[in-house]
Amino acid sequence: MKPGDLNSVANGRGHSNNGDGDARSVVKVGSDFYILASSLASRRKVRVLASGQSFAVFDVGGCIIESPLEALGFFHADTRYLSRFELRIAGKVPYYLNSFLSDDRAQLRINLTNPDLGSDGEISLPRDMIQVERGWSLVDSVLFHRIKLRNYAAAPISVPIDLFFNVDFADVFEVRGVKRERRGEILEPEIQNNTVRFEYHGLDKISRFTEIHFDSAPRALSNGRAAFVLNLGPDESAELEMRIVGGSERELARRRRKTPASFDQAVELRRSEIARARSGWARISASNELFDSMLKRSAADLTEIVSRSANGNFIMAGIPWFATLFGRDSLITMMSLLPFNPEIAARTLRTLAGLRGMRNEGARDEQPGKIVHEIRGGEMAATGEVPFARYYGSVDSTPLFLWLLGRWVATTGNLDLARELWPAVESALQWIERWGDRDGDGYVEYIRETQHGLANQGWKDSSDAVSHADGRLARPPIALCEVQGYVYAAYTSIADVAARLGFGEMAGRLAERAIALRGAFTRDFWLDDLGTVALALDGDKQPCRVMTSNAAHCLATGLLDGDQAGALSDHLMADEMFSGWGVRTLGQSERRYNPMSYHNGSVWPHDNAIAAFGLGRYGRRAQACRILEGMFHAACQLETASLPELFCGFTREQRLGPVPYPVACYPQAWSAASVFMMLQAVLGLQVMGFEHRVVIDSPEIPPWLEWLRIEDLQVGPGSVSLVLRRASRGGVMVEVVEKRGPISVEVKR
Repeated sequence: MKPGDLNSVANGRGHSNNGDGDARSVVKVGSDFYILASSLASRRKVRVLASGQSFAVFDVGGCIIESPLEALGFFHADTRYLSRFELRIAGKVPYYLNSFLSDDRAQLRINLTNPDLGSDGEISLPRDMIQVERGWSLVDSVLFHRIKLRNYAAAPISVPIDLFFNVDFADVFEVRGVKRERRGEILEPEIQNNTVRFEYHGLDKISRFTEIHFDSAPRALSNGRAAFVLNLGPDESAELEMRIVGGSERELARRRRKTPASFDQAVELRRSEIARARSGWARISASNELFDSMLKRSAADLTEIVSRSANGNFIMAGIPWFATLFGRDSLITMMSLLPFNPEIAARTLRTLAGLRGMRNEGARDEQPGKIVHEIRGGEMAATGEVPFARYYGSVDSTPLFLWLLGRWVATTGNLDLARELWPAVESALQWIERWGDRDGDGYVEYIRETQHGLANQGWKDSSDAVSHADGRLARPPIALCEVQGYVYAAYTSIADVAARLGFGEMAGRLAERAIALRGAFTRDFWLDDLGTVALALDGDKQPCRVMTSNAAHCLATGLLDGDQAGALSDHLMADEMFSGWGVRTLGQSERRYNPMSYHNGSVWPHDNAIAAFGLGRYGRRAQACRILEGMFHAACQLETASLPELFCGFTREQRLGPVPYPVACYPQAWSAASVFMMLQAVLGLQVMGFEHRVVIDSPEIPPWLEWLRIEDLQVGPGSVSLVLRRASRGGVMVEVVEKRGPISVEVKR
């Protein structure tokens, strides 16, 4: 074969047509900020990289396809800086072999090969003769790419390579389906040397740029295509490298100064960043290879989405739709991780305290002392087209903040953070009493202040998530059952902190409020005939008599007495609620049950982790183990081998895995963290920092685990490493492998 034989089939711009008829004509269903989905998106498998405030979503072949309502692309700070990046080999799409993220998430690797190549009905190069290895790495908001070709043919070949690219500067809410009345201006791209520069002047008066730089000079370069030819002798390799950077002019200038010189350097830098993010974590390993892999993947998911920004340090909620700070998500994620990494919880608490509400501003559902719900940095948030630049529409973030801080103090035995954040504690308590409970009935309720905000402001924030048994939607103001549990936990945990700080009167007052809340809750929420608690009280103080997973959160907070907890536990684990994979958000017999819905019958891993934690709190270890086992088996059946945001609530069938939810986020912070909360539940694990003691109360491990190892668990100023083994005659044996400092380990039977 002579060099140049393949050139005749490399022509055209290679546009892709997704064939999908979905339109972007609707963004709201009821009062929801709805995420529209395309039928292609529901079929497409993707690969995700994340770093800082940036992430990139590719198809399995490492391409970014322009397709409506799909979150493919390179995003930074809620803006898409690359909307197309497709590879052609001699004018054709390469055959896909495999792709995978490295275990440390430092790079995405893709293996491809050539299809049959030729022209006029003649094959000049049979398929599978060229190995095409693609690599992507994302470091400090710069996307690095390498394409490496190897010739396995017996003759030299000349291979045309075409890269097709585009930039739309779409806001993430546009990608989700919001139809804008007008947009800013995209300028004509500039081409200089080996770089194409795109520029967008936004309606928020900010200019955004994308630069695509090729290390090797293309044979041809336009505003949407770069063409190369690689000449390869037998068994020879050649490669191309490039990088894509997006942001403001200041951001681009900073990254040019600090950008690694090559793809390999970028991977090593990202690897070192991830290693630093993992420092301070207790290390957990298991005898079961699949469960051990799930633990490591979950930890990798979390460290990949650690973000540092002007707003502070936090873990992003989830990719692609929630790649930002969410108060509720961050707090529940930190609850799950607390004994295994208290430092990241401290950073999150500081960040949220600094963003607490300072004024009464209805347009943002903000009141003094309220913990923020969501922060957005994109154009549409800046212009007010969506209300989420800094939005406070969650009723539960504030008591969750207090509960986490109380647990953090008890776990670490350190009062310094409480002293530092005490102004935020006092203002959060004032918010609960003044703004959370506006009618003075003792319950924290919500009603949105702005018609552009969220109608439902608990974790189930779909517009149809709070209903009565006959299917009627509850009328606000609404008092959710789990929120009262969070308030109870906030009172009890902060009362202990206040007592340790010497605020005895305050501690007594909070303890009295907790007792009063518990009594009133039993009177108004407990449904003795159903063996559960009401989902909520509506605006007429009428209970929503439906079976939901929300009730399980009341177990986690200790709001119920022993008899109530026993009845509720049995209902949660019955077929009505338990799918075989996990606890459904809504019971099968309820009027609004739909296993494919977002909040009315689906299964959420974080929700199940809280349920397991609650079951464990009341000594129901075997039931907590069932939840852990269901989640583990679900993860084993999913391509990611770890847990997504949610999946459908269909009943488990033999030899079939869980039914995926089409637009579920992955990685999702509180889902990735859920396995660590479930471990706390089944082991009865408590770290008591003031006493320098670890308590393991009636531990139980599933039958598919022989041992579980926890290394470098922080206890006060020291640390301890433990191995928990299944005993030959039943039960669990606990071995202390190593201790640093005066630490005691108490095992209760």
